[in-house]
Amino acid sequence: MTTTIQTRFDLLTFWYQLKSNYLLQKIAQAIFVIWFVASVTFFVVRAMPGNAVDILIQDLTLAGVSPEDALNQASLLVGLDLNKPVYLQYTDYLINVVRGDFGNSYKSQGLKVSELIVQVLPWTLFSVGLSLIITFTLGIALGAIMAYNHDTWIDHLLSNIAATLDAVSPYLIGLLAILLIGVTWKWVPITDMRGAMSPGMQPEFSFEFIADIFIHVRVLLLVYVLSSIGSWMLQMKSSTIATLGEDYVTVARARGLPDSRILTAYVGRNATLPLFTRLAISIGFVVGGSVLLETLFTYRGVGFLLAKALSDRDYPIMQGVFLIITISVVFANLFADFVYGWLDPRIRISGGEG
Repeated sequence: MTTTIQTRFDLLTFWYQLKSNYLLQKIAQAIFVIWFVASVTFFVVRAMPGNAVDILIQDLTLAGVSPEDALNQASLLVGLDLNKPVYLQYTDYLINVVRGDFGNSYKSQGLKVSELIVQVLPWTLFSVGLSLIITFTLGIALGAIMAYNHDTWIDHLLSNIAATLDAVSPYLIGLLAILLIGVTWKWVPITDMRGAMSPGMQPEFSFEFIADIFIHVRVLLLVYVLSSIGSWMLQMKSSTIATLGEDYVTVARARGLPDSRILTAYVGRNATLPLFTRLAISIGFVVGGSVLLETLFTYRGVGFLLAKALSDRDYPIMQGVFLIITISVVFANLFADFVYGWLDPRIRISGGEG
């Protein structure tokens, strides 16, 4: 009886500490979201009519393999014992996910999903990550120029360009880039637009390799920047205009402070706060890449891998990619919360106080 009471007291103490500690709350929420997504993908795949496991067993049977051997081969490929009840398969799946094992690919001769993702992930991080840095930097600079020249021809011109770019589909921008740059104007050979590097080129830390990957990614990088910079410009403009109307900016001007000082110490930091939060969250989406653009440019990143898995109904790869994206986005949101608190002293978090 005493042990039961002590156990309940310990659980209540842990629950109180969890509710009073901001950091523990956020970590617990992140773990819950990851578990939820992993569970949903596991059961949805198996609940779909003609799910991949059944199709795999059927294909093996049609190839002349006995039903029992087909089930054993499918179990080996999936990485789970299909003879076990579903709830035990689910438990094994969660244990494997914690270990970083997302199973084996159906179509790639049983290669591990984690290995396939690791092979293509650097290319996506390079292309999308570099474009995110460029768009963030240019978006802040151009947005600030638009705000400081509000209602002038510069503002109207840049605002119309930003709104147009923000409204156009990235896939359409990619098609136009290929048509104009590669076909009509012939600024870049079509072969240089396809793939992440030239045939026969081996990844190594050398000038030749670095130059080659930049040659192949330049048009895709341009498309990434053009398709996303508009929203950064408009958000920075809106945030800067709102900050310029604050009382502390008016007081700073009344004190005779130079515009450069007001821009850096008063306006710049506060205006970029929402953008830094968005940047932190966007970092999580970098991992997923772009399914449409990577497929269009045959750029073998995570998006290209996911598109191929969708067409092949290779569900282990789909599950692995979705889970990696979820983990990245969840922890990016977690990181954004603390970055915002660090940048803005008004909401700086200390223990249970927010």
